[in-house]
Amino acid sequence: MSILSAVVDAGSLSAGARALRMPLATVSRRVSDLEAELGAELVLRSARGLTLTDTGTVYLEAARRILEDVAEAERIASGEFSAPRGTLTITAPIVFGRLHVLPVVIDFLKAYPDVDVRLEQTDRPVHLHEEHFDLAVRIGALSDSSLIARRLGSVRQVVCASPGYLAENGVPTGPEDLANHTCITFGNLMSPKSWRFGKGRAEIDVPIRSRLAVNTAEAAVAAAEAGLGITRVISYQIAAAINDGRLVTVLPSFEPEPWPVSFIYPPRGQLPQKLRSFLDFAAPRISSVLGR
Repeated sequence: MSILSAVVDAGSLSAGARALRMPLATVSRRVSDLEAELGAELVLRSARGLTLTDTGTVYLEAARRILEDVAEAERIASGEFSAPRGTLTITAPIVFGRLHVLPVVIDFLKAYPDVDVRLEQTDRPVHLHEEHFDLAVRIGALSDSSLIARRLGSVRQVVCASPGYLAENGVPTGPEDLANHTCITFGNLMSPKSWRFGKGRAEIDVPIRSRLAVNTAEAAVAAAEAGLGITRVISYQIAAAINDGRLVTVLPSFEPEPWPVSFIYPPRGQLPQKLRSFLDFAAPRISSVLGR
């Protein structure tokens, strides 16, 4: 079951074998043996990788529940529920993780020597159960109501530019003025064609001219600092640049509603002490930075 789960997550037998640190022939034989024992085809093999059959999809979902039950039994037996120990897996957005989560994780590890942490920083949505994460930092409204959320604070979508650019091109006084400016767009946050301003029924979409489209916030911030144009990012991503005077915000009265920042984790019958300890340790520290 665990080998099948690993190769499906990895996308191919060879990638799964590397992740498991097992010979490819062994992994392939184990999957074939499982199919023979069940008398059913679980995966379709091709040059492009693996695809689950309908039977394989149902089987893998049940197998993962079983594997999680076994893992929880092992954690109970090892004392993970009686004292903070074991590996804690966390995911967070790239910039927020670097600025606010990593420093807290470092202090946490110093305080709890029996806990290890695996921190994955990514801006893509992560499925906690399928990808085996204990905890995630989420920015924005929460769509999965089955998860438990702990609110940390909020952040804002801000429009900003360098003082030099604004001195040369003028300061926009309303969203419609952006039509006369060069814009830098960050693909994960906004459309390269229009930006939305206002709150509730007063929301409007304003066409903009994107001369540079990038896929990371750090690139958008760097281009704005260089004086290329106006960009829109999340408030924490430019906090240092604002403090140092490299960037200034514009159009603050037209900002949309702030976005909540939360810790989220799957519901469990009993919360491992490593997770409970991290929540109690990290939440007040991050909340204080966000100005909760």
